[in-house]
Amino acid sequence: MRFHAIATDYDGTIAHDGVVDDATVAALERSKKSGRKLIMVTGRELPELKTVCPRLDLFDLAVVENGAVLYNPQSKETRVLAEPPPPKFAETLRARKVPVSAGHVIVATVEPHHVETLNVIREMGLELQVIFNKGSVMVLPSGVNKATGLAAALAEFGLSPHNTVGVGDAENDHAFMRVCECSAAVANALPAVKDTADIVMNGKRGAGVAELIDQLIANDLSDLKTLARHRLAIGEADDQTELKLDPAGPGVLVSGTSGSGKSTLTTAILERLADAGYQSLVIDPEGDYTTLDFATQVGTPAHAPQSGDVTDALKDARRSIVVNLLGVPLADRPKHFTQLLPAILEEKARTGRPHWLVIDEAHHMLPDGPESAALAPLLPDRGILFITVHAGTMEPAVLANVEHLLVIGGRPADTVAQFCKATGEKRPKCPAVEGDKLPAGDAMVWHRGEPTAVVVHTHRPRTERKRHSRKYAEGNLGAERSFYFRGPEGKLNLKASNLFLFLQMADGVDDDTWEFHRTAGDYSKWARTQIKDPELADELEGIEAGDADPAESRAAVRAAVVSRYTLPADAPSGIID
Repeated sequence: MRFHAIATDYDGTIAHDGVVDDATVAALERSKKSGRKLIMVTGRELPELKTVCPRLDLFDLAVVENGAVLYNPQSKETRVLAEPPPPKFAETLRARKVPVSAGHVIVATVEPHHVETLNVIREMGLELQVIFNKGSVMVLPSGVNKATGLAAALAEFGLSPHNTVGVGDAENDHAFMRVCECSAAVANALPAVKDTADIVMNGKRGAGVAELIDQLIANDLSDLKTLARHRLAIGEADDQTELKLDPAGPGVLVSGTSGSGKSTLTTAILERLADAGYQSLVIDPEGDYTTLDFATQVGTPAHAPQSGDVTDALKDARRSIVVNLLGVPLADRPKHFTQLLPAILEEKARTGRPHWLVIDEAHHMLPDGPESAALAPLLPDRGILFITVHAGTMEPAVLANVEHLLVIGGRPADTVAQFCKATGEKRPKCPAVEGDKLPAGDAMVWHRGEPTAVVVHTHRPRTERKRHSRKYAEGNLGAERSFYFRGPEGKLNLKASNLFLFLQMADGVDDDTWEFHRTAGDYSKWARTQIKDPELADELEGIEAGDADPAESRAAVRAAVVSRYTLPADAPSGIID
């Protein structure tokens, strides 16, 4: 389910002349039975609202006083969300014959008394705002409106505005409707409200709300094509046509050769999702995303993440999550992912979050085979992103919901062909690429089912992505990617599974072993092929080509590594200055 909450105005939206008819009440009851939260967002004061709305109990929460107060109809608790104006403000207005109603925070009057109200605000030097609503005049602290009140209500349930539909009719509804993923205007709404709404209902007032509720129950608004305002630009073609990603759209696959920049492209996408308030959860087997400053990390190279840790992290709707699997042995990672998945999907079913599930090393997490095929129906059909070197080796049933293919690096047409072979899709025409390798920052993009693919220049992350210091410095690179000190006669088999251990062992091996690997160029080869750091590899290559004695070359290698990577605080003496 995409939309877990309905936020509705009262007067002119569900109510006509202050009364909610029986048909509208029945629609609200249907909405409750569908499992969605109902939140009222009104400018009325609470005592007045209780008088005119006998079925306030249908609502999980009510935002009253135009966003300044939160009321729970079940517990009868009231929470004031802002500091009220000083009492002297209302007293001064009354003294000047301005009709005034004062709530916990709001001070309300009617037009044309807004002129005198503004004069008093200016004379008293108060930081207050005036909000108009069909002849009503509401005075509130600066920054308080229906949007801020709705945010407080959604936070009570751990829900996001991106999983909310807002419906209204008047000027003061703009603020909360704008922050909702989908905004709906009833047929009697003001023209300005209709102009900015994503959808305009055919029915007036309660009939329009009932129409919206029935559409939500029927298909979760899946046929709505007008939410383009949320699309995120991730690149553009030579003709300046923008490539935009639908934050609630079908799956995406980022694929390309090793070291081609898949993590950089994915980081740029994750940044834009986070900037727009969407929560992502990244399954990170290789520690590629542990430096994201907008994400909470769950799990470390020393500790495997547990489902409870993931669930707790997901409760913070403001941050994305990186599930670091470096603490899980390589062979156990697919199984561990399978164990974590139910908790993630349960939270998504309850709150709609994470909005995006991102699976790195997807060919390893979901390889072709019956186990992955069994998982495929459980995976979200929207808001999922796979990252892989080998698109053709993933389970075809998992790829069923991938609609957008972003290919980078060398031989992009071959990668598209591998995907098509795995999925049985007709291969599109791919543009020729000079040297059969896309330039850094470019991607070949294919929208599944389209006859041709295009090349776009993708947007870079705001800042250059840091080297994955935790991954390479203290993580476990696995047996295949570790460095092995074997010595000239192959009598040793000392495994360094990260840079920390490499430097530790480098200090301990004998000079003959050190020199054997130095003169063979093994240190630079490891940095280039396994650490995937060409700059470090070039520096080590220069050290290997020199004629320094063993002590000097060890010190030079150590300095080159330390200058680029943050090593653990308990590194041995000499490794960290």
